[in-house]
Amino acid sequence: MPVASNITHIWELLAAAARRSGRGPAEISLMAVTKTQTPERIREAYDAGLRIFGENRVQEFDGKIEALRDLPGAEWRMIGHLQGNKAAKAVELFSAVDSVDSLRLAQKLNASAGALGKKLEVLIEINVGGETAKSGVASGSDELENILRAVPELEHLKFRGLMTVPPFTEDPQLTRPYFRKMRELRDQIAARGLPGVGMQVLSMGMSHDFEVAIEEGSTCVRVGTAIFGERHT
Repeated sequence: MPVASNITHIWELLAAAARRSGRGPAEISLMAVTKTQTPERIREAYDAGLRIFGENRVQEFDGKIEALRDLPGAEWRMIGHLQGNKAAKAVELFSAVDSVDSLRLAQKLNASAGALGKKLEVLIEINVGGETAKSGVASGSDELENILRAVPELEHLKFRGLMTVPPFTEDPQLTRPYFRKMRELRDQIAARGLPGVGMQVLSMGMSHDFEVAIEEGSTCVRVGTAIFGERHT
């Protein structure tokens, strides 16, 4: 199916899931995950009404940005694991980094944003399943606490919430406990009222499980395959 038709269908599913969670569709953001997609395909999603785009690799997006600079209102977010040595380039290219997984990375992003006179939005990535092959901080870890406590010193970053990628399962219902745990963690952090720590955003849910994620409190779903089809690279 064409990208526009896919997006229309996803909005319908998103709206129904939002209603089941007692919210309106406008409370949920739909991000198009554009890893490996060409600028032409990204434009199709833009023309269909999407404005939030997530990229996984700094170098790949650096090769696309010149062909996409003329899209007014487009928001480019880094959602993949970010190495510290690419922090400066990421700050230059993106309006947000949704995958902060260490205090050291946050400090590098803060320094780079300061050098550019920029306020960078960030999310803290949580490794909700404790998987060794995945990035993200553990929900009860000292590293998470260190990041939260350091926020007042990171004046060039705007902390807006949490992001996660749960363990993959063919049955989306099996991801529900992980999404619920994330919502509870978000609520616990928000209740502490820590200086500078915003918890408005809970980014979770992808093509195969975004409806369950919304039911459990997601405010942003990251959809690639369901929009563009299976990736071939």
